[in-house]
Amino acid sequence: MSTRQSTLDSVTDATFAAEVLGSDLPVLVEFGASWCPPCRMIEPVLEAISSDLADRLRVVTMDTDDQPLTASALGVLGLPTLHLYVNGVQVLNLVGAKPKAMLLRALEPHLG
Repeated sequence: MSTRQSTLDSVTDATFAAEVLGSDLPVLVEFGASWCPPCRMIEPVLEAISSDLADRLRVVTMDTDDQPLTASALGVLGLPTLHLYVNGVQVLNLVGAKPKAMLLRALEPHLG
């Protein structure tokens, strides 16, 4: 079992539907792994976005080594992959580590 150090909440295959698809807020999910350098690089960016947009967005992580079923079902092939869900619908798919400004520009049109 891998461990990822983050202040972000983690979701599992068992909790994904309730915590992500059933959320009242838009949810940004980072699919990653502890051995993935770009995943570690984007972690502080995601933590900052989570803090900055706490009233408009929830940011969570899913370790694809520990929780492979959801990532596989969603066709996640590269890490990190970011999916944004609004009202249970995936509205954004980004692959690879991105700078904070780029992520904010991509997210903003989908946030209420």
